[in-house]
Amino acid sequence: MSPPHLFQTLSTPTGDLTLVATGTGLRAVLWPDDEGRVSLPLELTASTSDPVLNETALQLQQYFAKERTVFDLPLDLQGTDFQRAAWQALATIPYGATWTYKQQAQHLGRPKAVRAIGAANGKNPVSIVLPCHRVIGTNGSLTGFAGGLEAKKYLLLLEGAI
Repeated sequence: MSPPHLFQTLSTPTGDLTLVATGTGLRAVLWPDDEGRVSLPLELTASTSDPVLNETALQLQQYFAKERTVFDLPLDLQGTDFQRAAWQALATIPYGATWTYKQQAQHLGRPKAVRAIGAANGKNPVSIVLPCHRVIGTNGSLTGFAGGLEAKKYLLLLEGAI
């Protein structure tokens, strides 16, 4: 039986985000119409008092207000070893910068794993907190993002990356 998953909704300039946490840490940041990307139990419990959810909401509000450039939250990342390594690498991309999928693969010491990096980033459960929006195509194009390309563009503009 999985531990209880708590959630709360946060209104942001990019739409309502659903924040999900367990007793271990932040489990997911979900976009509107974001179904099936992150494996979660069917039963989620609403919470306005969970410290991880409240701190996540605060840090995201600070981010959107341009008062925060780095997140400091406990995470409960569920994925393969490769996925978790790819997701953790996202945290090393500086605010206001972008990497290509190739750069992210090279960072992991897996230069030929560009497609696998793209697939792992597509399953990143904690968008924005682990900034997969900072990963772009080799030609500079904005490619796939769970929140949609308009949200990706908004986040990169907010950070001054484009």
